[in-house]
This record gives sequence, C-alpha cells and structure tokens, in this order.
Amino acid sequence: QVQLVESGGGLVQAGGSLRLSCAASGRTFSRYAMGWFRQAPGKEREFVSAISSGTYYADSVKGRFTISRDNAKNTVYLQMNSLKPEDTAIYYCAASPYIGANYYNPRRYDYWGQGTQVTVSS
Repeated sequence: QVQLVESGGGLVQAGGSLRLSCAASGRTFSRYAMGWFRQAPGKEREFVSAISSGTYYADSVKGRFTISRDNAKNTVYLQMNSLKPEDTAIYYCAASPYIGANYYNPRRYDYWGQGTQVTVSS
C-alpha cells in the first residue's frame, strides 16, 4: 500500500508560480512511477506530468511545468511556472508500480492522493 498526500496548492495570479509536493508512504517509493493529473469542474481528469524512467508532460504544460522527485524524502514535486487561468483545477498525484508507455492513462495508476486545489486568477 502507498499513501499519497499532496500539498502546495493555493491561489495565485496569472503568470505566477506554485510548487506542489506529494509525500508518499512506504519504503519502495523509488520503484514507483509517479504522475500528476488535474481535474477542472465539469471536466474529466487529465494527465499533466509523470516521472518514471523519464519525464513526460502534457502539451499544455510543456515548458512551464517541471516534475521531479526526491527518493530520499519519498516526495515528488511539480514546479508550475507561468501559470494561466486554464491551469485552475484540483491536482492529484498518483503512483503505479509499473507504467511503461501508459503514463498518461489514469487507469494505470493504483494509488491516488486526495488532491490539492490550484486557482489561477486573471
């Protein structure tokens, strides 16, 4: 079992930055692929970024967001720069023991955090 707890969300003006953190329980954190997804009101959950053997980004955030992990701290981060109002959503982190090429598919992740709200004002 892996428990995930996100933090770092909040209200920011367009053009600003936030850093989300996702703290994971368990001693095998380094073996898990980690992903960030987001869900805006009335929309489906969508892929944002993932880190496993490499790093992956949705086109909408490429060049603005950076995913990283600190295995010693069992934590994955999402640095979000140049935020836009359309980035407003609840952001979730997720973990999978094996993701392969399906890093963008939420169904491939076994564990989810409770989410953290990100609101970008115009």
